[in-house]
Amino acid sequence: MARVAFIGLGNMGGGMAANLAKAGHDVRAFDLSQDALDRAKAAGCLPVASAAEAIAGAEAVVTMLPAGSHVEAVYTGDIVEHAEPGAILIDCSTIDVATARRVGEAAAARGLLAVDAPVSGGIAAANAGTLTFMVGGTEAGFNRAEPFLAEMGKAVIHAGASGAGQGAKICNNMLLGAEMIATCEAFVLAEKLGLDLQRFYDIASVSSGQSWSMTSYCPVPGVGPETPADRDYQGGFAAALMLKDLKLAMEAAGLADAATPMGARAAELYEAYVAEGNGGSDFSGIIRRLREQKRG
Repeated sequence: MARVAFIGLGNMGGGMAANLAKAGHDVRAFDLSQDALDRAKAAGCLPVASAAEAIAGAEAVVTMLPAGSHVEAVYTGDIVEHAEPGAILIDCSTIDVATARRVGEAAAARGLLAVDAPVSGGIAAANAGTLTFMVGGTEAGFNRAEPFLAEMGKAVIHAGASGAGQGAKICNNMLLGAEMIATCEAFVLAEKLGLDLQRFYDIASVSSGQSWSMTSYCPVPGVGPETPADRDYQGGFAAALMLKDLKLAMEAAGLADAATPMGARAAELYEAYVAEGNGGSDFSGIIRRLREQKRG
């Protein structure tokens, strides 16, 4: 087993680090939160006092941080200076493509292998070790990272060169955001037309309107499998995080000169929903806002 540095032990990172420890790795964990460090220790990780201390001697360095600025700061301030020459650097944060490429280039300039490996699956999948990883980087980088990622997920897919993992993630989540809004709209319309929502679900889930947002993450309580809708839209994937991903997608669309009208409208709707104080609720809770709106 390997020594692994894990930097960033939040809702996602904590479960991921725990799964690496469960797999038998010597996980040196760092976070600014003492509570997060305490949870990591209980899960079998060794808490350390700094990122540099975590990185020293590590064969793999995993980061799971809130934004590109945090990733770039820890890469330029700690990782590229202190990482072992043969270490694989794995950033699992969801950040903009440009920053992912810059930190990859900074690592390569020091002769280090680095990949961007954002995730899909949410907190439950992070805890269960069933995440999907979309990996950007060289073939050599992917091959070095894949065994570690496989111990935290159910699928590890090489998306392409540096930054491609982030590109795949934001495209996927733009699709998810727009799809969830359309699913919510369909249920709201069905309700206002007097349809029984369970019967509508039974029809649409086996018809051409079927989608993951309907059959795996239904935004209506008591319909389909259990989802955050059954817990008053608590837990799951926070609306604020969906908004963050949609903004990253819109930034990327601008740089790529890509037309994304549905993505842009989804970003507007989630921005309004979050501004109303719903940033911590699950993103499927936007159905409540749509119910209140009138056509106009």
